[in-house]
Amino acid sequence: MNSKFTLIVRILLGLILVVFGLNKFLNFIPLPELPENAGNFMTSLGETGYVLPIVGVLEICIGAMLLLKKWVAFALILLVPISLNILLFHLFLDLPGLSVALMIVLLNAILIYKHWKQYTPLFN
Repeated sequence: MNSKFTLIVRILLGLILVVFGLNKFLNFIPLPELPENAGNFMTSLGETGYVLPIVGVLEICIGAMLLLKKWVAFALILLVPISLNILLFHLFLDLPGLSVALMIVLLNAILIYKHWKQYTPLFN
């Protein structure tokens, strides 16, 4: 579980999450032009006042756990619904952004596979 490959994947995913989580608060990466439906969806989420900040905090916390190698298996499970929603958003509303979404899901899946022994008690 401590291979260099796993280390690289964990750090890469952690950095991606921290950067995009912080971006929800600091807006240092400009959002690309979204298709109308995707833009409407994101505007609706932003107007709730709580959805995007909560997702941002979760992304930062999960990313920090991955970078600090604390509670990694827990962090990866927390990331599953977020990464699936990112994937589905891009699959159905913003196809050009699908590659980044696939990368996040793939990195999460690789790390879950690498930590699978920690999850087996859940299925007994």
